[in-house]
Amino acid sequence: MHPAYSIIFFTVSSGAGFGVLAALGLAAFLGLTPQGGLYWAGFVIGFGLSMAGLVSSTFHLGHPERAWRALSQWRSSWLSREGVLAIVALALAGAFALNLLMGGQGRLLGLLTAAFSLITVYSTSMIYAQLKTVQRWCQPLTPVVFLCFSLAGGALIYAFLAQVFAGGAGLLPTVAALLVFLAWGAKLGWWRRGDTAPVLSTPESATGLGAMGKVRMLEAPHTGGNYLLKEMGHKIGRKHRAKLRQIALVLGGIVPVFATLFASWGLWPGLFLLMAVLAFLGGLLAERWLFFAEAEHSVMTYYTRA
Repeated sequence: MHPAYSIIFFTVSSGAGFGVLAALGLAAFLGLTPQGGLYWAGFVIGFGLSMAGLVSSTFHLGHPERAWRALSQWRSSWLSREGVLAIVALALAGAFALNLLMGGQGRLLGLLTAAFSLITVYSTSMIYAQLKTVQRWCQPLTPVVFLCFSLAGGALIYAFLAQVFAGGAGLLPTVAALLVFLAWGAKLGWWRRGDTAPVLSTPESATGLGAMGKVRMLEAPHTGGNYLLKEMGHKIGRKHRAKLRQIALVLGGIVPVFATLFASWGLWPGLFLLMAVLAFLGGLLAERWLFFAEAEHSVMTYYTRA
């Protein structure tokens, strides 16, 4: 699939933003509401990343001004459900912030904010996981990967903010390191499943002529470029794919884990946590680029050359 930069930024930014809001909500629900600017910095970052991601997703549309119409199809469309749930999650987060501003504990609103933030991330993942035409995406691990990365990003940012605004992060860096480790474990399983699963769509299955033997195309089904080739005909070499996977894993997984562990040991915790956040987001951008670039739409079966 063609890796559109607006969608890559959308999935990374909104996932991290809703992860931060979920972390703030869970902390309040557990009675860990801190004093000082931690929550307000968290709300600014959470709202900022979430809104930036949602707005960027409209850039991929032919008519961004009509994006609001997608909200009406929530009964059948995961894209529409994501938009509706995002509005609900942000509204709850706003009420949660207002409650804290007025001196409340916000435990119930915090729990609802966390729940709807994660449900929104799940709905984003289901936009891709329910597409049977893209075999690599259509697997149970796709929502797991999206949710794990959202939780890991939220935990990393929350730990950094706690170190800066609350005078210490406590066990948060260790928790964040564990979540990053689990997220990349899920991603490695996702890659392995996508690489080893038997191909379901072949020229034989596409044409219905498999019983007669192996099918090969006599001629290409087109005489020039078209929309399908532009959006769904992206190819990435095996060598480049392996290298980008290594970069994503090292930058988004290994560096953040070690940086958070160093921070938990008291070695320049603010600096190492900032490094962990930036490295994680950078690695996630590479991972998400591969998420689209490696995906093969079944329609390309008809474009197999002889």
